[in-house]
Amino acid sequence: MNVLQTLRKPVVTEKSTLMQEQHKYVFEVHPRANKSQVREAVERAFNVNVTAVNITRSAGEQRRFANGRKAYISGKKKAVVTLKQGDTIQIFEGA
Repeated sequence: MNVLQTLRKPVVTEKSTLMQEQHKYVFEVHPRANKSQVREAVERAFNVNVTAVNITRSAGEQRRFANGRKAYISGKKKAVVTLKQGDTIQIFEGA
């Protein structure tokens, strides 16, 4: 897998915004990405030093609509990346 395909998009929620004070940033990542690939992708893309990577996976679910139709919502994989003290990622800071 290409390094640039590892990171899908940043996750900007109230909780992830509060985590920035602890130098932690949340990204949605490729379903087959592992910790070392996420670390390399973040370091290359944003020119920062990563100290830790935690990955969580949410299960997909099936939704039912009023007309009886069913749809499957696929699961997502998120990575919480902890940066070295003093490093920041500008897309989260609004600059």
